[in-house]
Amino acid sequence: MKISIVTIVYNNRETIADAIESVLNQTYPDIEYIIVDGNSNDGTVEVIKSYGSRISKFVSEKDKGLYDAINKGIGLATGEVIGLLHSDDIFFSNETITHVADAFKEFNTDSIYGDLLYVKKDDISKVVRNWVSGCYKRENFLFGWMPPHPSFYLKKACYQKYGLYNTDFKSAADYELMLRYLFKYKISTAYLPEILVRMRVGGKSNVTLKNRVIANNEDNKAWRINGLEPKFYTRFLKPLRKLVQYIK
Repeated sequence: MKISIVTIVYNNRETIADAIESVLNQTYPDIEYIIVDGNSNDGTVEVIKSYGSRISKFVSEKDKGLYDAINKGIGLATGEVIGLLHSDDIFFSNETITHVADAFKEFNTDSIYGDLLYVKKDDISKVVRNWVSGCYKRENFLFGWMPPHPSFYLKKACYQKYGLYNTDFKSAADYELMLRYLFKYKISTAYLPEILVRMRVGGKSNVTLKNRVIANNEDNKAWRINGLEPKFYTRFLKPLRKLVQYIK
């Protein structure tokens, strides 16, 4: 089973090498590694090019934002399964993709998700939040649940059947896509109960209160455009669920 890993980057010379090394150090033998750069001008491109042919596919050009760049990466992918590793993130271990592949084979599923650690940007050994996903129950979406996007692996056939990321969204296209796939179309999924990714803090939707309000409004939009009806409390429970992730 070939697994395609897509990294999106723009002007992130500081940590892009960590992400690249994290992928290249995986023990799984059949990885296609794709990097989509937004025409960086800070030295990021030079760092990427230094890895030569160890990067399967590399594109550097202007894009229309994060989700447009992700869609480009998916379009370039030839693997049966596609996952994302953003340029600030690293895999939890060198065995991570092996475990993901084993889970796909064991559960014969359309998708896999796991757990996520938020860590300090300048010290990835210091944990800020611990996102333990738990086993999947469709109704949990009504209570504000979602799997961690960086831990979500999906068969390419699902993208081909149900569509890519909706670029009308600024910060919640990941939520909309998972809601669409898992809740609306009821694709199969399985929980891999282990940490898959260390994610440096500073995600776009959480940087400021204003961004959090925008993200919350987009969460509601995700339900509407899919013809779905959330509960009145869904919009309040989704951000509240994050509070338990800070409990050490």
